[in-house]
Amino acid sequence: MKKLVVGLTLAAVSVFAWNINGTGSTFGYPIYKVWAKKFYNATGNRVNYTGTGSGTGITEVIKRHVNFGGTDKPLPPKILKLAKLYQFPTVVGGITISYNVPGIHNLKLSQKAIIGIVLGSIKYWDNPLIVKYNPNEKFPHKKIIFVHRSDKSGTTFNFTYYLSKMSSVWRENYGARKFINWPTDTQGRGIAGKGNFGVSAAIKTNPYSIGYVDYADAVKNNLKMAIIQGMDGKFYAPTPENFAKGAKFAGFSPKNDFYKIIAYPKHGYPIILSTFILVPKEKIDNDKKVTAFFNWAYNYGNKQAANLGYIPLPNSIKMQIKNYWQEKGISPVK
Repeated sequence: MKKLVVGLTLAAVSVFAWNINGTGSTFGYPIYKVWAKKFYNATGNRVNYTGTGSGTGITEVIKRHVNFGGTDKPLPPKILKLAKLYQFPTVVGGITISYNVPGIHNLKLSQKAIIGIVLGSIKYWDNPLIVKYNPNEKFPHKKIIFVHRSDKSGTTFNFTYYLSKMSSVWRENYGARKFINWPTDTQGRGIAGKGNFGVSAAIKTNPYSIGYVDYADAVKNNLKMAIIQGMDGKFYAPTPENFAKGAKFAGFSPKNDFYKIIAYPKHGYPIILSTFILVPKEKIDNDKKVTAFFNWAYNYGNKQAANLGYIPLPNSIKMQIKNYWQEKGISPVK
């Protein structure tokens, strides 16, 4: 009798279970992967997500090749209307400045040092602007190798948005973009990696390198992460606690489809971002499956997000998102 009951249960799961597919943000990939596994174990429903970069996530959902797209660059309401998309955030996290300099373990970087490194005006590790805040470290006279993304990336957008807010020189010459022709490349001191995992691997395997990579991938790859200067002049380590300080100033609102770029807050760690989900307006049945997954994650996935260094959204924002789903007619499928 027990075998019959088990058989019927498994049959029921296979009949009623569903699959949805998404792609995009590599920043969100680590937590979506964990949530998808937990969600499958809890419900029998499968969520397939590939980390291909925010540019691909936006393109693929606009073309309706996937059920949902992930992006770290939120789309403004005007673009969402043209593309017939809805948008909502999932988690907040930090972008680290990770490095591989033998013998250097507690690197502190001022705003002037950071902008000098990315602009290419600081070429060697023993530059006075780097040495100034690291009196106990012995820096080698080695060229700085700058590692960046090779693909269109929301992480790149948020990092360059931070640079634009922090530096008028960067803002006037480069701005905030998903893809940048980095000044260090023209000097022969640049390396490109695909996805946050590609940047992590490049930093790990190239001595005297430095680059920007999300916190989860930096931790996973055991990268050394710089302590960096914030807008308020204080220095902040890349920790979930310091990400949370900056996240308090996020200011999300459903009135503009949660469009908000939160990099370079007044206080706290300065390079933070939120990652977002895009769904097609007309695909109501599929959208309800997507929101069912993220509704489950909002309710049961905080611990997993925190373990990876993300900041779960406040309950007040989650409630706004759930009301937004209801207003748009895409509340979770039962």
